[in-house]
Amino acid sequence: MKVFNYVVLCGSFLIMAASCGGGEGDKRPTADDFKMEKKADPKGIGEVKSVELTDPLEESMIKSGKAIYEMKCSACHKLTDQRVVGPGWAGITNNRRPEWIMNMITNVDVMLDEDPEAQKLLEECLTRMPNQGVSIGDARDILEYMRKNDMEKVGSKDEAVSGG
Repeated sequence: MKVFNYVVLCGSFLIMAASCGGGEGDKRPTADDFKMEKKADPKGIGEVKSVELTDPLEESMIKSGKAIYEMKCSACHKLTDQRVVGPGWAGITNNRRPEWIMNMITNVDVMLDEDPEAQKLLEECLTRMPNQGVSIGDARDILEYMRKNDMEKVGSKDEAVSGG
């Protein structure tokens, strides 16, 4: 009789232990459950916090920006909306804030590593934009050239400024 009681006791213990956890209904939270999607800063990540836009466009900046584009950017970016290696530039000032554009040009490595919008572009294009060593002043000239391009290609510029 003692053996029977021992078997029943052990069996009861095993049934209780099995019912206490490990099933699919007992999912414990992990660190992944608490991760929040990182919200993109519309100005990007970098030194450029504010850009004063000219109106009318500054012709000397456009001329300089065009020369830099032809030397450093045109192999990967077209002035239309056509994607080659990188995205086309038509409409960019309507979709991105000037600070974001300049930070992408001057701080590309950090932007691609940390900025959610830059990471989406990387997923689309599958090629990292190289760091061209563009100064903030030269990036401002490129931006002015982009603004002129947007007026010519899409008929509007700077619409992203009011959006964030």
